[in-house]
Amino acid sequence: MSVVNDLQKLFGDSHTKTFNPYSQAVFKKLSHCHTAKIGSHLYRCNDVECNKEKLQYHSCGNRHCPNCGSMKKETWIEERTNELLPTAYYHVVFTLPHEWNSLILGNRKVMFKILFDTASETLLNYGKNTEFLGAQPGITMVLHTWGQELTFHPHVHCIVSGGGYADGKWVAAKRTSNNFIFPTSGLRKMYKAIFLNKIRQTKELKTEGIDIKMLIEETGKKKWNVYAKAPFGSPAAVVEYLGRYTHKIAITKHRIKNVSGTTVSFSYKDYADGSKTKEMQLSQEEFLRRFEQHILPKRFVKIRYYGYLQNRNKHQRINEIREFLLLEPRKAMVKVPMEIRMLSRFGIDILKCPCCENGRMMLVRSVYPRGAIRNKASPSEN
Repeated sequence: MSVVNDLQKLFGDSHTKTFNPYSQAVFKKLSHCHTAKIGSHLYRCNDVECNKEKLQYHSCGNRHCPNCGSMKKETWIEERTNELLPTAYYHVVFTLPHEWNSLILGNRKVMFKILFDTASETLLNYGKNTEFLGAQPGITMVLHTWGQELTFHPHVHCIVSGGGYADGKWVAAKRTSNNFIFPTSGLRKMYKAIFLNKIRQTKELKTEGIDIKMLIEETGKKKWNVYAKAPFGSPAAVVEYLGRYTHKIAITKHRIKNVSGTTVSFSYKDYADGSKTKEMQLSQEEFLRRFEQHILPKRFVKIRYYGYLQNRNKHQRINEIREFLLLEPRKAMVKVPMEIRMLSRFGIDILKCPCCENGRMMLVRSVYPRGAIRNKASPSEN
């Protein structure tokens, strides 16, 4: 906990005041996570002989926070698991050449959207081709912007179904025995062509100090990186992947090894050296600079869906597919309380009294920023 507390203090450091106003606001939230500044819950044991009280500070809930997000991830995974179909699922990654980094950093919202649009268009174009599928695959796409060393490395991870949806019917995967869904060489060429064409047509880019024509010419000669992995072994493997990648942030608290008065040390995997785990030490200023690069634009959606998983009429489409496959309709999701999730997932009963172990910790009062108080107990108990 001391490392986590030191990290939170670092997020509130004066060095963060040099960033843009939105990034400053994010760092402020991260520094206030699980502190009195964003409110608390007061719990009391319902065993009259115990009456133990416990104060629990709120979490910030920010999507960039190293402390938050695990329960949101569990809920999201359950929802996506409910959409899985009896087909193979593939992992495809689209990466941009590093020469585009400067332009992206100055135009994050526009450039991230172009990356999403390009990758999805590439996959959907191949899906339409009757040689490979002849239907719309289901695509879940997640934006990542980091490498293991917190460097800026924008790319999108895609989960792509082997089968697809066309004219109200399910089209089974054609490459049931192959190790890829679409040919990687073709994906690379199409991806590069679509991206460069979108850049040429985009008028809203801030290009001060950047020669776009030269950038297009130089990167147009390069081989672009598209990684296509063999299909997942089972639906359970798909779910495991979802949990690892979708709600991941630039760095988690588990990787932070030490926060000193001047430096931050963290572990990372060196993929160039056989994925060995190593430790890196950065100055606090450099650590914060790298961390800030991965703060997404305000309200930017980093998980998107395409093909038969696109949001509009998705539930209807999936039920049509399930009916075609003679499967039961998609089950309605039930909201599971936090205490049930913690008990089933980690075996932790968060409402069990830590003092007497017989009573239950009941919510008495919630305190929110600006002093708002909401009492949960009866008047006689306050």
